[in-house]
Amino acid sequence: MPNKINFYNEEINFTLKNKTKIRQWINSCAAAEQREIGEVTYLFGNDDYVLSANRQYLNHDYLTDILTFDYSEGGVLQGDVIISIDRVKDNAKQFGVSMENELLRVIIHGILHLCGYKDKTKKEAAVMRSKEESCLQKYYNNNL
Repeated sequence: MPNKINFYNEEINFTLKNKTKIRQWINSCAAAEQREIGEVTYLFGNDDYVLSANRQYLNHDYLTDILTFDYSEGGVLQGDVIISIDRVKDNAKQFGVSMENELLRVIIHGILHLCGYKDKTKKEAAVMRSKEESCLQKYYNNNL
């Protein structure tokens, strides 16, 4: 299965930097979970775009930083990940981290959802945060 990680913008002027490194990092984090990337598409939008998708596809009427649609089969990760750049910017300020750090956290959060991790309960969320931190360390230490 060919490895394909796509990045697109919807209704927003945004440029993702370091795409090659981010693709390598995503593959590395997936491999650490004994998974491989099939085709994963990231769509970066504004709050209105993500809220509209949340209403249309999930019948949820609230803002969120990320929506993950999982089409994975077996150990091959496939899906669509929709990210609100507005939420990422606000969350970065709220959590006192850089925009880059928060964006990377959300990008890998989507991959972890595709790996089967949930974050609905406190216990699930704690595991998810731990996995996110491990992946972020891998990125910043160039341990790809």
